[in-house]
Amino acid sequence: MTLGNVCDTVDGFAHMGLFNCGGAKDGIHIPVLAPDHLATEYVNRKGYFSMVLQALVDHRGHFTDINTGQSGKVHDARIFQNTGLFRKLQTGTFFLDQKITVGEVKMPIVILGDTAYPLMPWLKKPYTGNLFH
Repeated sequence: MTLGNVCDTVDGFAHMGLFNCGGAKDGIHIPVLAPDHLATEYVNRKGYFSMVLQALVDHRGHFTDINTGQSGKVHDARIFQNTGLFRKLQTGTFFLDQKITVGEVKMPIVILGDTAYPLMPWLKKPYTGNLFH
């Protein structure tokens, strides 16, 4: 897996209406037969034994980063925060600190994640609050 051409990826996401995006991140629980001595560590929130696969994909759905091997009991955010991808995004070295300028504001390339992930300057996630009070 390689990151590929970041400009192509950002342009590809822009054609979908997602601007300055360098990837989309999510996880999936893969059902497994848990080892007898660690069974409780593999029970996920839905009640079955699993291991988690988390991936980052580009605008074509091609993998650019994969993390596997964590037990289903571990929350997606914790898994993500313990990855090399997280550390690289946090230090600005994954996208080599590439930014676009909007007006006079330099904006970092971001990734998209679901509500399980923490809101970060480089991670967009859906708004979960109430817009109408």
